[in-house]
Amino acid sequence: MTSRHGVGLVGSEAAAGRSAAETAIAGEAARSGAAAAEELRRDAPDPEVDGKPKRRTFTAAYKRSFLREADAAKGRGELGVLLRREGLYSSALTAWRKEREAATQEAFSRPRGPKPKRSAETAEIEKLRHRNQRLEEELRKAQIVIEVQKKVAGLLRKPASEIPGRDQ
Repeated sequence: MTSRHGVGLVGSEAAAGRSAAETAIAGEAARSGAAAAEELRRDAPDPEVDGKPKRRTFTAAYKRSFLREADAAKGRGELGVLLRREGLYSSALTAWRKEREAATQEAFSRPRGPKPKRSAETAEIEKLRHRNQRLEEELRKAQIVIEVQKKVAGLLRKPASEIPGRDQ
């Protein structure tokens, strides 16, 4: 019996339908023992696939250099060649250009010179505002407690005629 590749299969191998790798492992084991067969099995790639692939991350330096190359690409199809070479999509290039523009805008919109220091008056005003907020919250809570006490006293108060041991 011959396989479709023209290699003859021997009796039990043909019946079992073994693959070429299994046949090679079996043949090697027969020649040099079980140790060689175990070594061949160990060298085989792992058929299991990782659960979730990891996303690629790019450093700022890589993005800058890639954007420089992309901006320099002027000829027809050069940008496509560059994107294919790096394994990137055009959407990544667009997003990186937007990031660069936003960073540039932020850098130029900041005023020059040292940051203004907080004056003593500003710090005092902030401190007093915070204290005022805290005291207003305490006052609100105290008013709620007073209202509850009034309602409880009204519910517990009975007319004098109903109080035992008291004569009118």
